[in-house]
Amino acid sequence: SAQAGQGFKLQQPQGKVSVAVGQTLTLRCTTSELADPGPVRWLKGWGTGNKTIYDQREKDSFPRVTRVVNGSDTDFTIHIRNVQPDDAGTYYCVKFVKTLTGGDEVFRRGRGTEVSVHETALVPGMVAAAVVLCFLLLLGLFIALCMYRRKCQGRAGGPVAMGSLSSVPLQCCTGTPSTPREVLDAESSHPPSQQSSKEENDIHYADLQPLPTAPWRGHSPGTAPSEYASLRAAAP
Repeated sequence: SAQAGQGFKLQQPQGKVSVAVGQTLTLRCTTSELADPGPVRWLKGWGTGNKTIYDQREKDSFPRVTRVVNGSDTDFTIHIRNVQPDDAGTYYCVKFVKTLTGGDEVFRRGRGTEVSVHETALVPGMVAAAVVLCFLLLLGLFIALCMYRRKCQGRAGGPVAMGSLSSVPLQCCTGTPSTPREVLDAESSHPPSQQSSKEENDIHYADLQPLPTAPWRGHSPGTAPSEYASLRAAAP
């Protein structure tokens, strides 16, 4: 037993380890074949308040922890799955030996592995995919906005203009010699009750021209004369 104790070696090579949230942490520890009876444990922290995260004799008590080499007497490397921020700390691989009273006492311990936990980093592929998705969303929004504006302009231009021509009476006057000769289609001057039945058979023609200046009797000075003719024809 004394010779086994003198030749026993425990190696914990990792000084610092950084792991992302949700990933698996690997803690390495190996021992020599010469060893006194007693378990190997992994402890988080040292001294008062330390916590056992793996015990060679109680394998099923730690569901997130598994051995890399099951059943090995020299390789005590472990995996800790689904690492969380509260898993950060310093871990020690410790060899215990049996005392005369049947208890366990520390025989050897590793130098400790300091574990830091960080948030999951975005890989370049994820960043590129996010940029492309944002670009496509902005492009689709821009196209939809352009189509909406064109639709609104079409509604404001077409129907409103047609409605203005059909509902607003056209008026012409011959106050100046430069008034052109025009043929205008306008609504009948009859009341709505009369024009509804004959609306399609009436043709109105307006020939507005300045007349020669000549004295007109019965008109006040400054009145601009004009002429208006209305033709009514039966539709074929």
